[in-house]
Amino acid sequence: MSRVFGDKKAILILLLPTLTVYVLLKVVPVAWSLGLSLFRGNTLRGFEFVGFENFVTFFNDPPALQSVWVTVSFAVVMTALQVAVGYLLALLYVFVLRKGSAFVRTAVFFPMVLPTVAVALLFRSFFAVGQNQGPVNDLINFFGGESVEFLASTAGTMFIAFLMTLWSSMGFYAVLLYTGLLDIPDEVIESARIDGANGFRLVRHIIVPLSLPILLSSIIFSLNSTLKVFDSLLALNNGGPGTTTSPLTLYMYRTAFEYAEYGYGSTIAVILTLLCLMFTLAVFRSSSKRVED
Repeated sequence: MSRVFGDKKAILILLLPTLTVYVLLKVVPVAWSLGLSLFRGNTLRGFEFVGFENFVTFFNDPPALQSVWVTVSFAVVMTALQVAVGYLLALLYVFVLRKGSAFVRTAVFFPMVLPTVAVALLFRSFFAVGQNQGPVNDLINFFGGESVEFLASTAGTMFIAFLMTLWSSMGFYAVLLYTGLLDIPDEVIESARIDGANGFRLVRHIIVPLSLPILLSSIIFSLNSTLKVFDSLLALNNGGPGTTTSPLTLYMYRTAFEYAEYGYGSTIAVILTLLCLMFTLAVFRSSSKRVED
């Protein structure tokens, strides 16, 4: 075995199938999209080389800038909620429920396996008004209030989107962070308790620093998934009311496939890729500074 892994030709042969699939499915589409962002048009009208004009148009396009704001604000708020609630649940599993946490972990994780569109339609029915009024407004009416059209406002739609995404994803982050907490040696925790570190002090000074790598991984994973949010907001309210809750992914989809502007749609895809890269590098840089300090 050592001879095989010491032979560069053998390593190349073993990696070639995987590298080929990766290049065809990842590198080629990204390079194609990057090249297409320099053109304007579609397959019917033809393509015209415009250089970086699409990028200039993007930064002077109010709906595009609004979509950037929706995407970034949704990603930042949702990442904070997912990681914070997931970490609290993980602490509950490890230090309170202990071995009896299996059922709770399964129950909390279950929404993660449900289709995103089904979850969006479920929450939409919960907050509905009119003839098919949902239980939320029924409860409001029961206490003497008037029905609220949550999906008729930007704030109401985003509130439901945050609640829906948190409900369906917190179980995943709880399990992910739970596995990281299990790697902390019991001897370290017991020594800290003997030295007087209990409760919040134990979590802040011992558990959080030791679980920092899995925390950073969770933040990066959450940021990249929420920056690319699409189907949940589409199924919830079609990016409405109007386009006020339309993220970059939905704006890109409409531009490329409804308006057949493939070049401009590719430009939006490139901007979204750069956003994901920027946030990932920012998290890595902040973590490296923390390690140096």
